[in-house]
Amino acid sequence: MKGLRLYKKEKLCSTIAIDQLFGHGAADDVHGALAFPLRAVWRLNPTRHSDAPIAFLISVPKRRLRHAVDRVAMRRRIREAYRLNRHDFHLPEGARVDLAFVYVGSSLMSYASVEKAMLRLLGDVEKSFRTDF
Repeated sequence: MKGLRLYKKEKLCSTIAIDQLFGHGAADDVHGALAFPLRAVWRLNPTRHSDAPIAFLISVPKRRLRHAVDRVAMRRRIREAYRLNRHDFHLPEGARVDLAFVYVGSSLMSYASVEKAMLRLLGDVEKSFRTDF
């Protein structure tokens, strides 16, 4: 069984990579999908030197959930859904992907709904890379 721990190298921290993911200039190589209550945005990043195939970030906007306690709880649910389901996700050898999960719901959602959305989004990401390569 593979380890389920999330490592620092799997977190997307580079401001340049985040700007490329959400910036207006490079919209042709950025892909996105929506599975309520999550939206995923991803792009292939061959310049990243980390040995982790996926670098991810989670965003829960204050506009959606006003209370910090609710934002933290939702961020933990999203992170847990990703952590438990990322091993079913397969990329081509040598691919480096920057992936962002953005919460789009307007209230606190259950873990079951977050996990269902996560599975669908990971399937969409995997499917897009099967057609790109």
